[in-house]
Amino acid sequence: MGANKLGDQITGHTVKVGLILDTSVMNAVITMYSKCGRISEARKIFDFLSRKDLVSWNAMITGYSQHGMGKQAIEIFDDMLKKGAKPDYISYVAILSSCSHSGLVQEGKFYFDMLKRDHNVSPGLEHFSCMVDLLARAGNLIEAKNLIDEMPMKPTAEVWGALLSACKTHGNNELAELAAKHLFDLDSPDSGGYMLLAKIYADAGKSVDSAQVRKLMRDKGIKKNPGYSWMEVKNKVHVFKAEDVSHPQVIAIREKLDELMEKIAQLGYVRTESLRSEIHHSEKLAVAFGIMNLPAWMPIHIMKNLRICGDCHTVIKLISTVTGREFVIRDAVRFHHFKGGSCSCGDYW
Repeated sequence: MGANKLGDQITGHTVKVGLILDTSVMNAVITMYSKCGRISEARKIFDFLSRKDLVSWNAMITGYSQHGMGKQAIEIFDDMLKKGAKPDYISYVAILSSCSHSGLVQEGKFYFDMLKRDHNVSPGLEHFSCMVDLLARAGNLIEAKNLIDEMPMKPTAEVWGALLSACKTHGNNELAELAAKHLFDLDSPDSGGYMLLAKIYADAGKSVDSAQVRKLMRDKGIKKNPGYSWMEVKNKVHVFKAEDVSHPQVIAIREKLDELMEKIAQLGYVRTESLRSEIHHSEKLAVAFGIMNLPAWMPIHIMKNLRICGDCHTVIKLISTVTGREFVIRDAVRFHHFKGGSCSCGDYW
């Protein structure tokens, strides 16, 4: 949930009751800190552990994966091998996911070959999903499609969704239509694929096709997943959604956001007509609220249930410049650390 304060309190209690040396408890602390956006604290606990088990190694690799820190994940994985620990199914999911989030294509291929060759781990659905995502994100769309065709199991919605998302990024509308067809045939209740294809058609000027996709959603009773963002301030979790008017500080939040938008406009940001509906996305509201309510020295941690959109990503980078603030945002895919006008993902997400 990203409840930092509560996590700190429970961790402190483990010290008081003498569980600070319990490997299983400390593994959970590593995971907690990682999921709360505090990867450096997670690493400190990991380094403190004198008796690391396989879960310890997997937790740290997974943490780095979530933060898009592929090279650090590889360092931990290689150190695990040197220490004689034998990676398992989950270890390889973690390292392949790390490579995917960091664009480390050759490294990902190396570890995908290694899992069966060196450790007799049969590649499963999650491994194939990571590889499809890795190849597709990097623009190797045909190679990703070929890998899907070679999968020994039926591709899931996650697999076709990864290909569809990459097709939008790299402008391959023909393959996007194919991926969407397979995705829709699976009757997934998730609206993400439908919204992606509708956006692809709209960007290509095919408004009729875009409207047909949205009609198909309505006919199937599939509704767009609402975007939510939440953050903890003074031991209370504040939740925001797009165009939210329920928060008691909503007027002040919007005024602050308007002020921030004016400042980043001076840096060259231009909000086009097509982006006007995104002005009050939940993460933008949370950013403004955080600036208003947290001290200037404190990083602002925000959690989000959907993938952050391109406009919000650009806006928050610019806001980090004009305010000098640091923002740590966890979306449905990974963490983004915004500071000084740049993001830890390197605009690769």
